[in-house]
Amino acid sequence: MLYAIISDIHANAEALKVVLDAIDREKIEQIICLGDIVGYNAEPNECINIIKQRNIPTILGNHDAVACELEEPWGFNAVALPAILWTRKELTEDNKEWLQRLPDTLNFGDFAGVHGAPKNHNTYIFTWEDVHPFLYFFEEQNTNLCFYGHTHIPVILSSDGTYSPDDDGTFKMKKGKAYFINPGSVGQPRDGDSRAAFGILNTETNTYKQIRVEYNIEITARKVLEASLHPFLAERLQHGR
Repeated sequence: MLYAIISDIHANAEALKVVLDAIDREKIEQIICLGDIVGYNAEPNECINIIKQRNIPTILGNHDAVACELEEPWGFNAVALPAILWTRKELTEDNKEWLQRLPDTLNFGDFAGVHGAPKNHNTYIFTWEDVHPFLYFFEEQNTNLCFYGHTHIPVILSSDGTYSPDDDGTFKMKKGKAYFINPGSVGQPRDGDSRAAFGILNTETNTYKQIRVEYNIEITARKVLEASLHPFLAERLQHGR
């Protein structure tokens, strides 16, 4: 089966539409969203509505949780805080209620998905050492594969080391090995590549393919400025930081 894995859209409707167009050109059977549909950028309702219309199974992200008032923005920095408070005011009540119903974990048999770390969407995972406290999760979910987001940085982690996909974007997973895979961010990449990121899992070949697509950053940046959000949020999109 072919799955498309998306994460960290962050209210960037322009990037989301381009990513979904790219996904539609593949023979994808299911799209999964690892959370943070909202935050930072200026089109939270538009992005939620697209996800809802396409019935995409979605996990609750940390920005989603604060935006829908399940949590308070403790620890949000000086740029993220006003953006998430702005998002709270912009969201429709229907969309807030929809976010409030999102799960913390999804399990599709061949793999599980979380936003940050298992059972904690505020925790960052950058290395396999960061995975160690959550190794129990593989047995709990009866799988050797977990997709996660939150860092906005594509990476493949296993006990063998840290991997990047091959030149053609494809990584062959070893049977019996455990992996944590981050597909990167649709709406706010932070790995120095400004293109939107997502991944494709092929459960028949046990392969993962990292995909990058260009989108019109200027449109998203302009909308950020028009909404009077922090100019840094517009600028960072150009640099993938």
